[in-house]
Amino acid sequence: MKIKQTLLFSILLIAPIFSITALAQSPAAAPKSPAKPVPAAQAPAPAKPLVPALPQSPSSGADSSGSQDIVKILRKAKSFNTLIRLLKTTQIINQVNAQLVTSKNGGLTILAPDDGAFSELKAGYFNSLGDRQQKALIQYHVLPVYVSSSNFDALSNPVLTLASDSPTGYQLNVTAYGNSVNISTGEVNATLTGIVYTDKTLAIYHVDKVLIPLDFSKPKTIAPSPAVAKAPKADKDNSSAEDDDQAQAAKDSSDAIIHGTTLVSFGVALLAAAATMS
Repeated sequence: MKIKQTLLFSILLIAPIFSITALAQSPAAAPKSPAKPVPAAQAPAPAKPLVPALPQSPSSGADSSGSQDIVKILRKAKSFNTLIRLLKTTQIINQVNAQLVTSKNGGLTILAPDDGAFSELKAGYFNSLGDRQQKALIQYHVLPVYVSSSNFDALSNPVLTLASDSPTGYQLNVTAYGNSVNISTGEVNATLTGIVYTDKTLAIYHVDKVLIPLDFSKPKTIAPSPAVAKAPKADKDNSSAEDDDQAQAAKDSSDAIIHGTTLVSFGVALLAAAATMS
């Protein structure tokens, strides 16, 4: 009896030890892999400017008064004194300012030649133009829409200008590739070399040449001279009759002269005879 109790007690003591050993030898559960982070939506890369900014360009944005002063911007950028003077003398600056105020959604783009570009023109060229052409030349450098520095390749040629008074007049072509924007007028090929100023409604770009419109070299249409009225053709029968009458009158006049001369001669002869007889 004591032996059975001893064995039972021994089994009860050994059983927990086997359980602990088995648990220690059992492999640990594999750790759960961490959840993969969901990639955030990437913002589209900003469009690359086709026209570089100039070192002397004023900071973008309107001035403290909330309006764009084009003359002030050009003066601050320097080297645009000739353009400023011509904007004022032709009074196009008034039209440009009014256009900018009334077209806030569309905006304006100015292609600004510097003083060096104007100096390359033939001496006295601008003064040789009439008032209307002077104004058209300055208007030709203004696009009636806002074009950002990265959006020139979206323009459709031919591009209208502020001088375009008809669907086919005073237009230019824009070619954008790489970091270059070229302007062609048909007379001049120029390049935009930098940004002078830009905000959401006004952009001013430096162009290396004065843009001369092809319209200036087109021959002027000469109005046809009025047709000279021809004298009505005389009736053939009447013409013949008039000719006969004129010939007859000339003949009668000739006969009268001959007869008169004969009578005078006869009278002289009678007088001479009478004098002899006396």
